[in-house]
Amino acid sequence: MNVDPKILFTDTVIKRFIDQGDYSNAVEYLFESQKSSWELLYRNHEAIKNVQTKSFWYEGYKIKVQFNPERIKSTAAEVDDKSVAERACFLCIENLPEEQKGIILRDKFLLLCNPYPIFPQHFTISSLNHQPQRIENHFNEMLELSKQLTPGYTLLYNGPACGASAPDHFHFQAGNKLYMPIEDDIQQMQNEYGIIIIDDDEKTLSLIDDGIRRIILIESVDQLEINNIFKKVFKAYKNLSSDTVEPMMNIICNYDNESGWNVIIFLREKHRPQYFYYDEPNKILASPASIDLGGVLVIPREKDFSRMNKELVGEIFNEVSLAKNSFTSLTEKFKEVFN
Repeated sequence: MNVDPKILFTDTVIKRFIDQGDYSNAVEYLFESQKSSWELLYRNHEAIKNVQTKSFWYEGYKIKVQFNPERIKSTAAEVDDKSVAERACFLCIENLPEEQKGIILRDKFLLLCNPYPIFPQHFTISSLNHQPQRIENHFNEMLELSKQLTPGYTLLYNGPACGASAPDHFHFQAGNKLYMPIEDDIQQMQNEYGIIIIDDDEKTLSLIDDGIRRIILIESVDQLEINNIFKKVFKAYKNLSSDTVEPMMNIICNYDNESGWNVIIFLREKHRPQYFYYDEPNKILASPASIDLGGVLVIPREKDFSRMNKELVGEIFNEVSLAKNSFTSLTEKFKEVFN
């Protein structure tokens, strides 16, 4: 589609980065430039520097809780079909704020600074075309984009029924690499809790139950290999799922020039925990998506943040994650599919 040139960020510096294929620095340059010209972005990213957090250690991994009041619109977003149909799509180009500028990626996506951040640098990567949030036919693009944005950034995907605040418009998110604890913890988690399905020189496939999350880990230096594994994983999971849109999942994907791709898939049972629907004072506004399950649980209300403890975090994650019996069934299915 033709893109309105007014929303594109162009100057000689960013053109040089892009001409060199250095998209990681191009994105950082976009971010710094947008901060200087867009007050909302500047104010909310400055606030992130002083955000309150607390951390809880489990056996082999860490979860942080972030008190972030600016995320309340996303956490509490109404994403049912009726609500989505009645509002203008905030990712469509014609509805973007006047101050917001972006970079075209792969002639299909527009990378934009997210004015309601969780990461120190937080981006949305939205399709140029208005189309539903579905990963099955876009996973290879996720691999390509994560490689394009290395070494600075990690890519994320939230399914339409488990965290995507715009389930009607396909998009990824990106944020600073290694900001989420699971990026450091995943290898130890694999060692302590992993069931190895594939392990050879080119690829590994593991299933991990760390007690509060059910996870698939795929690693490979070969893009074709990892894409083929994902197709089989998706099909097996879809056959197990009762969801008619796509099986519930969140994905974290990053790329390293030496070790290749690292894809972490969180398997889901529910969109939100029961605490979200309780009446006050028992209500807790928590709606876990990829960043939360990656180890940064975002809580937009201070009274809920004050209540957070290790047991409550584990209860919330465990409730929205795939049930243990379903995870066992999926594990057995994977052993058939991949052996």
